[in-house]
Amino acid sequence: MTIDKTDRQTQIRELAAQIMGLAHDGLIINMRFLDVALSRLKTECREQTGAHLFDGAGLYYDPVLLLRQYRNAPHYAARLYLHTLLHCVFYHSFGTDKLQPAYWDLATDIAVESVIADMNLHLTQMPSDDMLRDRLGVLGRQAGGLTAEKLYRHFRIEEPSEKAKEEWNKLCHYDEHIYWDRKEELELSQAEWRKISERIRADLKSFSRDKNSAASMEQNLWEATRERYDYTDFLRRFMVSGESMQINDDEFDYIYYTYGLDTYGNMPLIEPLEYKDSRKIRDFVIALDTSASCRGRIVQAFLQKTYNILQEGKNFFHQINVHIIQCDSEVRQDTKITERSEFDAFMERGKLTGFGSTDFRPVFAYVEALREAGEFDELKGLLYFTDGYGVYPADMPDYDVAFVFLHEDENAPKVPPWAIRIVLDEEDLEEEAEAETPVKPRGDGT
Repeated sequence: MTIDKTDRQTQIRELAAQIMGLAHDGLIINMRFLDVALSRLKTECREQTGAHLFDGAGLYYDPVLLLRQYRNAPHYAARLYLHTLLHCVFYHSFGTDKLQPAYWDLATDIAVESVIADMNLHLTQMPSDDMLRDRLGVLGRQAGGLTAEKLYRHFRIEEPSEKAKEEWNKLCHYDEHIYWDRKEELELSQAEWRKISERIRADLKSFSRDKNSAASMEQNLWEATRERYDYTDFLRRFMVSGESMQINDDEFDYIYYTYGLDTYGNMPLIEPLEYKDSRKIRDFVIALDTSASCRGRIVQAFLQKTYNILQEGKNFFHQINVHIIQCDSEVRQDTKITERSEFDAFMERGKLTGFGSTDFRPVFAYVEALREAGEFDELKGLLYFTDGYGVYPADMPDYDVAFVFLHEDENAPKVPPWAIRIVLDEEDLEEEAEAETPVKPRGDGT
């Protein structure tokens, strides 16, 4: 009996769909905490692609390729399904426009595979898993963890060789990410996936019997669901009201103005107000923790990003009073900025000093002494860039205070209830600073 080409293609599609269906059912049976996520991730057969594609909302598998891989490794379909699903749960495809794709794609694949390796499910086992675990152990020690974010930062600093990338791809690459960050085509928004991820995080402890196998999953979920901040919006909290000399278009009536010109010649009936209330930075303190654990290019990148925000938003008054205080266990240097040229000069020739232990109290005492000496007319806020390991002052000041961190750390001392706590992304600081080709203050070169 001869089977024509059309019937054969139909059989291939049906068989591939059955394999994916079995993989789906097996994952639900073994990991019930993923039931909602599994119901939301659509799978679709897409012929003659030569690869399995993931666009942030769906997995599009090539049926011929799937059958070939299934024949060589019976657990391949479940591994592919879970791999792509975890990309969704950790929403790796969102917010990738500011990242370097080569590093991010590799980092997310390794992070997902580290979670699967820790789960150690028979349903998803592959012949190369032992080798994968050995290499993950080494990489995890080098990068300080195996979340996508930590791996990405590590790869940007220690770029892997072409050989290393090829080896990691053989071990961890299952789907193509060519459609990532096309948000207008996604069926589920990041907010919806966030709700799913938060539910998984809550359910994980109930369903997981082995705490060690769930540790990697919890770390990636925590990284995915932690709150991100818009530093530009945050800086607006430190702006103060005042008058700047500029035309106030809101108070200007063009009808009376043009009527006067037409009727009486060169005599408008109303002139525009040449001032308006603005919210701009005037008296402000930037404290830089230059202790040994918070030094070099990261501090420089923070300064550059802060400077870029101030420049872009035209947030400075003509008369400004900004103090950049460098400190560790004591105040090391205070640079007063009264005009833009001084800020430019500091960025060009400034030098970071200190690098001892951290104590926050001397900065607050120093700022209070400046206030008593009449240095500030209206101090709105103090922005303290630090790693969080230091002694906080006991008394609450009468101005806004924010402690800015680069990383979450459960072991770090808690910020006082009167202070604002904000966590920034290191890659955002560095990439924005690099994009502006800044002239940075000279540090220790580390």
